[in-house]
Amino acid sequence: MNLSPVLIAGPTASGKSDVAVCLAELIGGEVVSVDSMQVYRRLDLGTAKPTPAMRERVPHHLVDVLDLTEGFDAARFVRMAGEAVAGIQARGKVPILCGGTGLYLNAWLNGLGDAPPPDPVLRAELEAVPTPVLLDELARRDWQTFDEIDVQNRRRVVRAVEVIRLTGKPFSVQRAAWPDRAPAVAGRSFGLERSREELVRRIEDRVDGMFAAGLVDETRRLLPEGLAGNRTAAQAIGYRQVMEHLAGERGLRETVEWVKARTRQYAKRQLTWFRQQLDLEWVSVEAGTSAEEVAMGLRGRLR
Repeated sequence: MNLSPVLIAGPTASGKSDVAVCLAELIGGEVVSVDSMQVYRRLDLGTAKPTPAMRERVPHHLVDVLDLTEGFDAARFVRMAGEAVAGIQARGKVPILCGGTGLYLNAWLNGLGDAPPPDPVLRAELEAVPTPVLLDELARRDWQTFDEIDVQNRRRVVRAVEVIRLTGKPFSVQRAAWPDRAPAVAGRSFGLERSREELVRRIEDRVDGMFAAGLVDETRRLLPEGLAGNRTAAQAIGYRQVMEHLAGERGLRETVEWVKARTRQYAKRQLTWFRQQLDLEWVSVEAGTSAEEVAMGLRGRLR
């Protein structure tokens, strides 16, 4: 039996989690989440975690394993995912890595590159600098990263400038240590794609569902538990906008629409990144196709 990992990637709301569970049932697998937010306990509605029912059907790893007071980055993901994959294979099961955090997938496939670890003193100094000033420095010293980075994600902007100052070289050079396209497992690495209209519909339905289920109350409840102080979680689409709403920056209706817009933008960046950076076999999913049907198709493609 081939116990090599299977990769299922794709933009948010493409249906990865449901397909991963169905495929795991078909081939005897367990799911490893490749998501920078699902690792956090109680960060539930805004992260679209696998439901309790899905997790009863198939074991999931790297979901609900950290408190909001703990940090999480690509290096920690690589270590924890490696341990999970080894344990799954030791049980005679197939690891199915599923998620949309491309940086983590690339790090798992290729290692962490040459970027230096964070410097606490420099990081504190940069945290005190206004974002426009950091972006100006980034534009002057590394136009390629400036052109690609999410300028509204302050954590990533700070990290890019930090690497530039620590190494004296553009952040894009550090990332260039990876191959142009990651050598994903041949015949076992898939990307799910949907038509733009269908993906937009699914994103909007998901966001509406998150707010209807109580995303605002969840965010309010998590603030004193460390949400605002967690550099990763505080930038998560949904939680960040709700925190701004709770601070009086915009009304609820406007917040919902802003989360939808930011999620659409994120999905577009994800799709572009996956196509450029990972060597995936792309699977087009038509509207109305069930997760079980997609999983059966993937099983037939596995080598």
